[in-house]
Amino acid sequence: MNTTYMRRGLTKAIAENALLAESLKNLNKATWYSVDESDLDDDVCSKFVQMHLDADTERFLDDSTEQSDRLLMQMWQSFVSVLLNTFMTKTSINGLLRRGSMFVFSTDQIRQLLNITYFDSGSTLIDLGAGDGATTEKYTPLVHQIYATEKSGPMLRILAQKGFTVLDVDSWWTHGEQFDVVSCLNLLDRCSEPLKLLDDMKKAVKPNGRIVVALVLPYRPFDEFSSMVPGQKLSITGVNFEEQVCSTIHNVFEPFGFNVLCWTRLPYLCEGDLRQDYYWLSDAVFILSVKQPQVEKTVKV
Repeated sequence: MNTTYMRRGLTKAIAENALLAESLKNLNKATWYSVDESDLDDDVCSKFVQMHLDADTERFLDDSTEQSDRLLMQMWQSFVSVLLNTFMTKTSINGLLRRGSMFVFSTDQIRQLLNITYFDSGSTLIDLGAGDGATTEKYTPLVHQIYATEKSGPMLRILAQKGFTVLDVDSWWTHGEQFDVVSCLNLLDRCSEPLKLLDDMKKAVKPNGRIVVALVLPYRPFDEFSSMVPGQKLSITGVNFEEQVCSTIHNVFEPFGFNVLCWTRLPYLCEGDLRQDYYWLSDAVFILSVKQPQVEKTVKV
């Protein structure tokens, strides 16, 4: 490889990183959490929970910036990533290199959304598509036993090293156990059968349990492990974040038999690289319960 070309590319990447780092310092992060209530249906707006940048999120951003500034490490990881990209998924590459951790919410934020105390003793949670478990760890102060699923081999090893009980990705719910909490974070738009996944979650949660769903909006489905657009798609319409939240609730969750207890907007953060300190997308995070069948009362005459 031409060394002059490599030096030019590296110099350009460093210069771009410096410019982006300055713009990130001046970024109004309050926009990550805000919604335009005028674009929300009344019933959807009433269930919105306003969140803010907290200390745990700030810590993740600071750590990501520090990682991005480690020039030699970033150069090595970028080089290896290019080599592995031809036969490994991005998720597996990140797991192998121990980089690209994600941040969805802090423990305080998910505790506020769940708003339930009975999970503190003898409770169980399963996190579907848990990645390296960085977000899964946010649940540990709230529940007794955590299970996880994941397709990526390197990520599976990390989950096991962190002490999570790993279940088979295709048969995690068939053994009959139900969970107090089922967590599905940024997976519905990255799997081949999202409708089946919703049905599985509905069966797997206890009658008084909770389902946590995070979904990147605008909705752009893609299955990384099959490298194609999924055959099943969610019936999400709308041109902006707020309209798609309403559509997700009215066209997906409610017809499937879920109650939306509350929801919020959070940044879906990812550790950065040589070019940028960190990356983010807009996440809608929903807390769901399963609608229970109505019991008809008989009136004695």
